[in-house]
Amino acid sequence: MTLPDHPRVLIATAGFGDGHNTAARGLAKALKGQAQSIIIDPTNEASPRFNNVLRSSYRYVTTYHPRTWKKIYNNVERRDFSRQSSSYMRRVERAFVQRVEAFDPDVIVSTFPLYPYFAERYVRSGGPRRPVITIVTDSININASWRKAPTDFWFVTDNDTRKSLIEQKLPEDKVIDTGFPVDPIFDTLDPLTETSPADPFRVLFFPTARKSTLAPTARAILEHGDWPTELTIVLGRNLRRLYRTAWEIADSYPRRVRLKGWSRKVPQLLCEHHLVVGKAGGATVHESLAACCPMLVRHLVPGQEEGNLELLRRIGGGSLADTEAAMVRAIHDLLSDQASDWRRQKQSLSIHTRPHAAKIAASFVLKIVGRKQLDPAID
Repeated sequence: MTLPDHPRVLIATAGFGDGHNTAARGLAKALKGQAQSIIIDPTNEASPRFNNVLRSSYRYVTTYHPRTWKKIYNNVERRDFSRQSSSYMRRVERAFVQRVEAFDPDVIVSTFPLYPYFAERYVRSGGPRRPVITIVTDSININASWRKAPTDFWFVTDNDTRKSLIEQKLPEDKVIDTGFPVDPIFDTLDPLTETSPADPFRVLFFPTARKSTLAPTARAILEHGDWPTELTIVLGRNLRRLYRTAWEIADSYPRRVRLKGWSRKVPQLLCEHHLVVGKAGGATVHESLAACCPMLVRHLVPGQEEGNLELLRRIGGGSLADTEAAMVRAIHDLLSDQASDWRRQKQSLSIHTRPHAAKIAASFVLKIVGRKQLDPAID
């Protein structure tokens, strides 16, 4: 089989949560040198200002009103996305179609559940049909918007998710366990192992925007009396909102706390730390798995993140610790008996880690392009 010199891969993402963008970037990096790929975000291109409002609203509701989000999520489960009713989403769909027509891709890859519906309507209106691949960025508990998508293939994060989707009547040969396409750099790094020294015990913390949880979580980690601990706080988009509180924490525990704003070296940080604390988003959970870094979930968004937490539990690489008391207990359990529980989790994660998942996904994408080039009727 000979692939075209420069197969064109259009990767469509959206900025609602970090998982979609992380998966898109990981796949694009894995395709570098093998395909001409572009990443587009039609939700932003259609209306940047309104999209920013929607993204901010999404983060606000999932952070401060998770029960409300649960109702929204359940409502989405019953919605028919094959019909377009929103004026904003019509603009998004037009932006998507314009990009498809301008780039003329050999294959469309979507890391956001809605774009396959756009592609199907485009074909129905007379546009040329191309293979569509959907990269599902959640695990185990998969929303209907993903499951019902008119796609040629679903790339999923793990075998349990694959089994779950097949049990829900998705075609077995169309659900491919590639793993979550994390940054390929993970495959070049050397994480701590279960035999690595854990003194001091270094914890990487990705806080949400909630000021009220930052200090209690830090105290739970830093005031473990029987084992020396150190803390790195990555503030990210919450830098301005949380910096003062974070600085006060660092001032209270001299030489034991590092503060970071935005970081382009999250893979390296995960591999250098013994534990990560954060929310159970698809990106954080699967990057933690790629780095074999046990995780404590401080904030859980009902719906899509429940399956990510369940995956951690099944693997034996993490658990929920969504209060200060739960965090204290979890840290104590990990570090008891010379950190034996932490070492067991590291060993479990080493069995299930998928740092090369983006390369596997890229290989499947190129294979599908090759099939299409040999027989254009295949889609």
